[in-house]
Amino acid sequence: MDLPKVNILTAGTMVIATVGTISGAIWYASGQASIIEGLTEQVETLTIENNATDRTNLIRDVQRNTDHLQEIIDILSEVYEEIEDGDNEIWEDIDMINEDMGGMASHMMAIVKLQARVKTLENTIEYLTRRPINSDGR
Repeated sequence: MDLPKVNILTAGTMVIATVGTISGAIWYASGQASIIEGLTEQVETLTIENNATDRTNLIRDVQRNTDHLQEIIDILSEVYEEIEDGDNEIWEDIDMINEDMGGMASHMMAIVKLQARVKTLENTIEYLTRRPINSDGR
């Protein structure tokens, strides 16, 4: 078998071209690895910052909601106190009306008793002032 004759210059050029291409590929890959490593560090830094921001925002939101809830509780307490005061006033008025009604009922009973006594006295006076009717008509 006869091997083709290759020119040494052509073979050297091919080796140099292949080594150059491989070197370029290695250089490009290392550059990409460096970029990827830098981006990974940036992502980690941003993740840490984002977590800190999220935590800060969460704490702020919880505090704001706690303040709002406290305001609502204060308002509800005031409303409850006002309702309780109103209830107390209503019950005081009801008690006063009951006392007045009880007093009025006792006055009415006294008037009825007095009227009965007056009627009894009137009947007695009428009986005493009447002329006796005798059988002889006088």
